Amino acid sequence: MHSEARPLDLTHPDNDTRFGVELRTVAASARRRAGRDGDRQIDTAHLLHSLLETDPRARDACDAGGGQVVRVLGYLAQRSIGYGLEWQGSVEDSGALPVVAAQSTPGWSPAAAAAMRAAVRSAQRGGRGQADGIDLLNALAADPHSRAVEVLRTAGLDVSRYLDEGPVAS
Repeated sequence: MHSEARPLDLTHPDNDTRFGVELRTVAASARRRAGRDGDRQIDTAHLLHSLLETDPRARDACDAGGGQVVRVLGYLAQRSIGYGLEWQGSVEDSGALPVVAAQSTPGWSPAAAAAMRAAVRSAQRGGRGQADGIDLLNALAADPHSRAVEVLRTAGLDVSRYLDEGPVAS
């Protein structure tokens, strides 16, 4: 297990062993998605979109047997082509999480970087050396003012279930 004192390397997530394979893939996909969308920073909606496309466990956790993940992906796809939720070209700052200047990460919104850090802390609290997609899903749901939570709520998901029950799946 690695020390929390060493900062995460979000500019090169493939080099940080505290991210599991899923999160490395999600980070790379979110970076490509942000570039295609014309966004300056990876935000929590980019992370959610990439997570749901990449990780079947996170997709199942969101779906809850009701086809909700299809609605979530629909909203995210609309956003990526310029329709629906209006965030294109703007920087996400939910205001719910304190932003520490020293932890500012180029190319990442403060909320997205905080979610990645929270996912790693969750894995460490659980005695695991690497964060996975479920850790990230729970971390995304923990910021009530993030773009990811806005998408989940718009699609009809009760985000509080992630917070009340702790990790959605193990």
